Amino acid sequence: MLNVGIYGASGYTGQELLRLLIGHPNTNVVVVTSRKLKDIGVSEVYPAFAGITDLRFVDSSPKNLVSSCDVVFLALPHGEAMNVASEFVEAGVKVIDLSADFRLKDVSVYEEWYTKHSSPDLLRSAVYGLPELYKNDLKKACLVANPGCYPTAAILALAPLVACGIIREDTLVVDAKSGASGAGRKLVQELSFCEVNGDFKAYKVNTHQHIPEINQVLSRLSEHTMDVTFVPHLLPVERGILETVYCFRKPVSGRKRGIPGTVRRLFANFYETEPFIRLKEEGSFPRLKDVRGTNFCDIGIKEEADRIIVISAIDNLVKGAAGQAVQNMNIMCGFSEKEGLL
Repeated sequence: MLNVGIYGASGYTGQELLRLLIGHPNTNVVVVTSRKLKDIGVSEVYPAFAGITDLRFVDSSPKNLVSSCDVVFLALPHGEAMNVASEFVEAGVKVIDLSADFRLKDVSVYEEWYTKHSSPDLLRSAVYGLPELYKNDLKKACLVANPGCYPTAAILALAPLVACGIIREDTLVVDAKSGASGAGRKLVQELSFCEVNGDFKAYKVNTHQHIPEINQVLSRLSEHTMDVTFVPHLLPVERGILETVYCFRKPVSGRKRGIPGTVRRLFANFYETEPFIRLKEEGSFPRLKDVRGTNFCDIGIKEEADRIIVISAIDNLVKGAAGQAVQNMNIMCGFSEKEGLL
């Protein structure tokens, strides 16, 4: 039985992590931390946990937790996780970080999009936690950078196409929509009910901080520098991400027209052994309701003459955050990948 801790557990991701880990047959949640909720019972903040756990939030330093935890999930804001990760890693505690602090390998890129990095030495050893691409690396990892929610849906929709080199790399457009929980639990006026309800808007148009993360992974797959056009939108719903990816085939032997069904077969082969990828039947496309509360990524494909449209859907709090983190823990610790996630 693994003893696990959630460092920074008061937000939506922390709540989702606790839900999954309490139900996991091989984990024992020993500590949940929060500075602002110190000494308050988890069930007082989240009544759904009443009768399920007696845990109380504590305000504790990493030094006081390393002896009690085998695995720690860092559910901290960007810029804060890097300040505590090293103490856990040096003590032999496996760390899964849900912030962006260890996702980008180039420290200058991280600092361009986020803030100054205080632990650049850890970037080399951090493994990007997208199991469908980096499972073998995750088996040996001590520090995992859990992917962002938008990048998870975008990369899974594009990876087979980019890896096989059949699309023009200068044509990638990602049209993304997310529920309001993707911005976290903090009080922000523009995310309040009255602002979001009945509205739909684009934001951070091609300037979102997840762009370099998407480009980094796709560039590694293609062995060329990738530069996607990425436009996120805010949906008037609580949770879920749906992304529509547009791209064009490379001409083959003077022809652009593809053979119907070939792209779907490519995806089926690429994700053949992946338990959390579900391909929709031809002519069928995913919806947010299909994946709500699950760790699945559903993918639908539309093939045209020279154009390919891929639609992916995930729950941003599960496959886009807490569920993927638990999936990574399972791989790191030698459990079944699906343990506690079905």
